[in-house]
Amino acid sequence: MLESILRFSIKRKFLVLVMVLAVAGLGLWNFTKLPIDAVPDITNVQVMINTEAPGYTPLEVEQRVTFPLETALAGLPGLTYTRSVSRYGLSQVVAIFSDKTDVYFARQLVNERLSAARAELPAGLEPQLGPIATGLGEIFMFTVDAAPGATHADGSPITPMDLRTVHDWTIRPQLMRVPGVVEVNPIGGFEREILVAFKPEKLLAFGLTQADVVDAITTNNQNRGAGFIEQNGAQWLLRMPGQAEDIAVIADIPLRSDKGAALTIKDVADIENGQGLRTGAATQNGREVVMSTVFMLIGENSRTVAHAVGEKLKEINTTLPEGVVATAVYDRTTLVDKTLVTVRTNLLEGAILVIVVLFVLLGNFRAAFLTALVIPFAMLMTVTGMVQTRVSANLMSLGALDFGLLVDGAIIIVENCLRRLSQAGNNPLPLKERMQLVFDATREVIRPALFGVFIITVVYLPIFALEGVEGKMFHPMAITVVIALLSAMLLSVTFVPAMVALLFKKPVKEKHSPLIRGAAALYRPALTWVLKGRWLVVIAASALVLVFGYQASKLGSEFAPNLDEGDIAMHALRIPGTSLSQAIALQETLEDKIKQMPEVERVFAKIGTANVATDAVPPSVADNFIILKPREQWPNPDKPKAQLVEELAALVEPIPGNRYEFLQPIQMRFNELLAGVRSELAIKVFGDDFDSLA
Repeated sequence: MLESILRFSIKRKFLVLVMVLAVAGLGLWNFTKLPIDAVPDITNVQVMINTEAPGYTPLEVEQRVTFPLETALAGLPGLTYTRSVSRYGLSQVVAIFSDKTDVYFARQLVNERLSAARAELPAGLEPQLGPIATGLGEIFMFTVDAAPGATHADGSPITPMDLRTVHDWTIRPQLMRVPGVVEVNPIGGFEREILVAFKPEKLLAFGLTQADVVDAITTNNQNRGAGFIEQNGAQWLLRMPGQAEDIAVIADIPLRSDKGAALTIKDVADIENGQGLRTGAATQNGREVVMSTVFMLIGENSRTVAHAVGEKLKEINTTLPEGVVATAVYDRTTLVDKTLVTVRTNLLEGAILVIVVLFVLLGNFRAAFLTALVIPFAMLMTVTGMVQTRVSANLMSLGALDFGLLVDGAIIIVENCLRRLSQAGNNPLPLKERMQLVFDATREVIRPALFGVFIITVVYLPIFALEGVEGKMFHPMAITVVIALLSAMLLSVTFVPAMVALLFKKPVKEKHSPLIRGAAALYRPALTWVLKGRWLVVIAASALVLVFGYQASKLGSEFAPNLDEGDIAMHALRIPGTSLSQAIALQETLEDKIKQMPEVERVFAKIGTANVATDAVPPSVADNFIILKPREQWPNPDKPKAQLVEELAALVEPIPGNRYEFLQPIQMRFNELLAGVRSELAIKVFGDDFDSLA
């Protein structure tokens, strides 16, 4: 079979060239479709179910909401386990499925079970599925704040409620339309409500109940359609606008007629603008703001989506009310770009080094150029394979590529062809003889050349047996390397011999570079000496293996080195039961301290639970994001990040009522989604008696 492929490639060399160029073009097109991220996504397949239960205590939430939902999910196909959090006013159930389960199929299964479970829940409670996102889904964060000294036209200050209203009604709807965005999740500020405060003595005097007032407001706060009428050949639609537009309209809603006078809402209640109870807040640089997190749809390109969100936010800023500003505080594009620069630099330096070595050692420009062409063509074929296998371009998948391995087979084939062509004499060979000579030269070495590359490929196959988190971490690396090696093998069998037959028309004189001649001169006496004292060499080599093997056993080990994301995530834990207002005061004090560090550009935090409870935590828990300045702006650019974290810990430890965990943004999110806790190490206590467990 190999000989047939070789004959076809050499005989139809122009066709092979066109086919390779077409595959390269396909690779360029696929490059625009290739997902790009900093690290592989190791999140398991999970579906989050959030149920708001206003007024319910944690015990009631567990008994009346969480337990029925977890019971309803039991027995789902592919379900591995469920975990849940029951806290005041909120139930969160997370269903974890096997890695082979499609996330959309899992959500469909959960939705079907929820339809049946709703009948067992208290009236008015509606379970909602969380966003279709993963641990890499939080790609963009921004704040909505008032500019310094900004006020309304009447001179009144811009309140947190005003900022939240601008976010919910102006910013969020536009960002939700950005391709790839699945959720825009706000936290902080106050949602506007109209407060109707009953006067019990008035209700009693008029013989009314609270339900009567609620029914009156509901009935008289609706727009209704009234059909249509025909007049002069035209059809006119009729509508009855009845929706209240301000507080005064609600105050004048009639309850009943009392002795010819209308009894209205304002006669039995006080109506005023109010604000809803909130379970979370946000701060930045020591002051309260409205903050929002943009979630990316699973499988999208984080760099593209984050960039699109940033551009859209700039556009939205031009339409906001005067004095209100939306500012990006975290952008995944920054980390991805830094990672891409690292990968690009490493790949480029590796490619240049391999090409230089080829030119130096082969001693023939055309031969070195032909061998070097295998690198870009194999990489473009690899990109196509990555897109088809849904592998993203990241530090793990691209960092393992070795260009020396890609050209290994091509070097052997090209060098043997040059040797045979130089032996053919100084006269140009006819086309038929040249093609036959290239065929014979390639056939001589094709099997050992491919076998060497194949052995390296086989080394990566056991990685595909890994499962769970380790599989998600290392599968992209193995897939990318195997595709690249197979692409290089295919090019070595087809493209390389075809191009040798096409490019080397003139006589070839085999010559070795001075480096090769010098190495050969040193190697001959060394080889003679080694063969004479072979037993001594074997014993010495065995001793070295034992010594270094012992040293290797003393080395520490870890699953994978942490990626330096450039920023710091600080998990602040306060005394359980801390109120939201007290947590905000503690947080502002904490941020004032952190801002004193010259390496810190800004610090912001999310306290408690956001609007969509992706992190169901109480007000006593805060996630701090410490964005660092570029290293060249640090007083000591060479300071290790670990030392900076130690200095930060020493700075904030004296603040009473706080405990801290220092992580990184993506790392913290992965920990939360995989294990339900943010820290690297956690202890879970199981039992039936909640009082005893507490």
